[in-house]
Amino acid sequence: MGSFKGHALPGSFFLIAGLWWTVKYSLCHATRRNKSLGSTRLTSRATQRRLELIENSVILFFSFVGMLVEQFFAGGPKLQLYDFTEKHWEDLMNWQHTTMYLFFGLAGIVSLIIHSTEAVPLALDRLMLAIAFFNEGFLFLYHLHGRSLLDVHVHQLLLYAIFGEALVAFLELFHRGNIILELLRCALTVLQGTWFWEIGFVLYPPHGPEWDLKDHSNVMFITMCYSWHFAFAMLIVGLLYWTVGCVVRTRLKRTPPMEMGLLKPRERDPESEDEIL
Repeated sequence: MGSFKGHALPGSFFLIAGLWWTVKYSLCHATRRNKSLGSTRLTSRATQRRLELIENSVILFFSFVGMLVEQFFAGGPKLQLYDFTEKHWEDLMNWQHTTMYLFFGLAGIVSLIIHSTEAVPLALDRLMLAIAFFNEGFLFLYHLHGRSLLDVHVHQLLLYAIFGEALVAFLELFHRGNIILELLRCALTVLQGTWFWEIGFVLYPPHGPEWDLKDHSNVMFITMCYSWHFAFAMLIVGLLYWTVGCVVRTRLKRTPPMEMGLLKPRERDPESEDEIL
C-alpha cells in the first residue's frame, strides 16, 4: 500500500462493500416491514441465498486480487518472506497487507460454505467477518513504527472505523437482522473506504503540493476531516435506506391486488430465519 494506488485499491473494495451492504440490508428490512402487503416475494429465501453466494464470491475474488497485487506488483516480495543471503525480512509491509486480504478471503470462503450447505451454523459468517476486521485493525496497530506525525495520525483514525466494524459484526452474532447494527456497520465500512482514499491523497498526492507531515495544524485539520467523512458516510447510508424503502413501497402499490392474492401461503409468510439471511 506504499503508494496512492495501494490505498485506492482497498478503499474502493470497502466503499463498494459498504454501499452494497446498505442496499441489501435496506431491501431486506423494507420487505419485512411490508410483509402484510406481500413484499416478501421480492426477496425469497432462494433469492437471498443466491445473493449471498454471489456477494461472497466477489469478496473472495477481491481478496485474491488484493493478495496478488501486494505480492507481485510494484516491487512486491513475490512470496519471499525472508532473504537468507542478505539476512533480513522481505517487504513485511506487503506481507501484512496480504495477511489482511487473506482473512477477508477466509471470511468469504466460510460464508460460501454456510449459504451453500447446512454443514455449519449460520452465525459463523458474522463471527468470521468480525475476526477479519479485528485482524485488519490488529495489523495496522503495529504498522506505524518510525513514521511521521501525520502518517501515524491518519492511520490511527482509520483504526476507529476498523475496530468499530469488528465490534458491530460481533454484536450481530447475538442480534442478527438488527437493522441499526447492520446500517452502522455499513456506515463504518463506507467510512473506511473513503478514508483509505483520503490517506492516499495525504501521503501520496497525485497532483498538487505535498503535505507537511510534521505540522500539527495538519493533524488538527485531518481530525476534523475524518468527522466530515463519517458524516458523509452516515448521510449516504441514510439516503440509500430511504430510497430503497420508497422503491419497495412504490412497487407494492403498483402491484394488482389479484396478483398478490394468487401467491401461495408459504410464499407470503416465510419463516423468520429465511428473512434474515
